[in-house]
Amino acid sequence: MSKKLSMQQRYAALTRDLDWTPDYVDPAKVFPLTSFEGIKVHDWSAWSDPFRLTVDTYHKYQAEKDKRLYAVIDGFAQGQGHLSLSDAQYLNAMKLFIQGVTPLEYAAHRHFAQLARHFDGPGPRFAALCQSIDELRHTQTEVHTLSQYNKYYGGMHSNWKMFDRVWYLSVPKSYFEDAMSAGPFESLIAISFSFEYLLTNLLFVPFMSGASFNGDLPSMTFGFSAQSDESRHMTLGLEAIKFLLEQDEANVPIIQAWIDKWFWRGYRLVALIAQMIDYMLPKKVMSWKESFELYFEEQMLNGLFKDLEFYGIRPPMHVQQAIEEKEILSHQVAWTLYQFSFAAGFNTTVPDEEHQAWLREQYPDTFDKLFAPQWAKAKKIQEEGGRFFFQGLPQLCQVCQVPMLFTEVGDPETICQRQVVYEDERYDFCSDGCQWVFEREPEKYVQAWLPVHQIYQGVCGGPSVPEVLAWYGLQEGDSGEYIGSLDHKDWLAWHATAPVGS
Repeated sequence: MSKKLSMQQRYAALTRDLDWTPDYVDPAKVFPLTSFEGIKVHDWSAWSDPFRLTVDTYHKYQAEKDKRLYAVIDGFAQGQGHLSLSDAQYLNAMKLFIQGVTPLEYAAHRHFAQLARHFDGPGPRFAALCQSIDELRHTQTEVHTLSQYNKYYGGMHSNWKMFDRVWYLSVPKSYFEDAMSAGPFESLIAISFSFEYLLTNLLFVPFMSGASFNGDLPSMTFGFSAQSDESRHMTLGLEAIKFLLEQDEANVPIIQAWIDKWFWRGYRLVALIAQMIDYMLPKKVMSWKESFELYFEEQMLNGLFKDLEFYGIRPPMHVQQAIEEKEILSHQVAWTLYQFSFAAGFNTTVPDEEHQAWLREQYPDTFDKLFAPQWAKAKKIQEEGGRFFFQGLPQLCQVCQVPMLFTEVGDPETICQRQVVYEDERYDFCSDGCQWVFEREPEKYVQAWLPVHQIYQGVCGGPSVPEVLAWYGLQEGDSGEYIGSLDHKDWLAWHATAPVGS
């Protein structure tokens, strides 16, 4: 009678034991991508797999989660759950999510599918395969969840086209294209460590907690369903770091430089999340400052990087600037989006008195002094029958592609601008961090597709604003001021609070 295999033996039989070393083809030709970055791996079998999932158990586990999610989606749709949200204004956060995050999930799926093919060792190959399937599932569940709102609200109908074309979405798009065009080890650090481990809590936890607070049960469900996968993704990122650091001391400076680069690139990316947390949620969960202090400063700087000191790894190079910006980051980004929302796939408006009181409480040292006067001027213009939109195109950072809105460290009233001349061309940057990233690999970043430059060259639909907006795929009601928008009018009508004749 055959003896039943233990879980560990079964895992080994179904994963690592299926691996073989080809003797009829040079292994270097089978796995050509893991040799040119300078990383040295002496023993692929040393890769540890903390979850030890097999294909059958993985799919069974994910199928159970999908059953629960789709039951919630069906119940919410049948009960007209969209009317139980805190306010239609909340959905601007979900519009930003489906435009900017969901396509990143699909990009990550492609990225990890490539890693699953090209890593030499069976351990990281199988881990990458599972994450590739995870990311495809996230794409599908997010589209299915958020598409129900597309029946009633603007901004969600052309998210894939917007991701490729709209100016603010070039920020997340450029991050992932930068990572996917790097070598396999650097791209693993970029996505699995810097994005998934360092920054994912700043993205998913506030988003999904915000969904819960604002009555969006389906988004909360898909978010926490995805977050259970993110725990494995973060473990993959940490395992990748430790595995590479333990393989050879020569890997340490290479990985440190990648951590420095990808922390800063990822931090500039989550600037969009910062303003979402502070400005797009009618019912607040926590401020950006609180999120940053909890999920990054306490958990990462005082936790993770203390552990990585053992391997000779220090905190990211420009982390101190990120810490100093936590008092002003969300406000600067929100003010920029307010000025340019006529060309965005969501609506913006002046924070009301209750909202500003909360901002004042969360940012007692900066809000009243620096940002309340801006909102007061915008409100006055609106009360007089106008609406302040910036009449022009902003200068963009060559690396992060965010408009030049950030200020000098310690001087929040002076715009930070750095310049580098490379091969007789001038390139501009929003910070020392982005300048440093450029100077390491200028040949890569001179090729950046900057939306403003492309508009000036006339390749974005035409020379006029209406032509550009049509090329973006924007429709009536998608953009501009929230008060008086189609979403706002429909919301009032559905709740029977619209004035007679409106």
